[in-house]
Formats: sequence, structure tokens, C-alpha cells
Amino acid sequence: MTRPVTLFTGQWADLPFEEVCALASSWGYDGLEIACWGDHLDVTRAAVDDAYVRERREILERHGLGVWAISNHLLGQAVCDDPIDHRHRDVLPSRVWGDGEPEGCASARPRR
Repeated sequence: MTRPVTLFTGQWADLPFEEVCALASSWGYDGLEIACWGDHLDVTRAAVDDAYVRERREILERHGLGVWAISNHLLGQAVCDDPIDHRHRDVLPSRVWGDGEPEGCASARPRR
């Protein structure tokens, strides 16, 4: 069994998801690792909106692509990162950034 060759979409997050799919398909990729920024994938919306997930899957299918991974690298940088500081501001949504203080940053709060 061969392994699918996939492309990470994060470096093209400034392009619409449909356009990235078309490009990846034309370049011969089997699928995508989809970034959770730009308009590529909104995980908060995907968690509550089945129609949104179907629409994302339909875009992939139109271009003959699969998906085996999603990526949340940007938000993940604030998990267990020490210190949480001004460098995180541009990569974190305001609901996570909070007041910018490490104790106020949602992802820096200790899990219980």
C-alpha cells in the first residue's frame, strides 16, 4: 500500500481554500493537511455545523483530494509555552489571548 502524499496548507492561508485545493490537485498531491487559519478550516464552526464540514469535504472531493490531518500549529504554540508574551499576540485569537498576561491566557491556564 502506498502512502498518500499531502501538502500542508498553512503557507497558503492567504489564499481561499478552494484555490489551494485546485493548486494542490494540479501539482499531483493526494490530499491536504489543512491549516486551522485563513479560511481553510474553522474548527470552532466545524464542531457545531455539520453542513460546514460537508462543504469543506465537498471542496476536497471536487479536486480529488483527501485529508488525513488538520493543523493547529499557531494556537498550539501557546500550549505549555513559557513565557506567554507579546510574540504570541499575532497568532492567538482574542478569546485565547485574553488580557495578554500569562495567567489570563486561556491556553496557559493549568488543567485540573
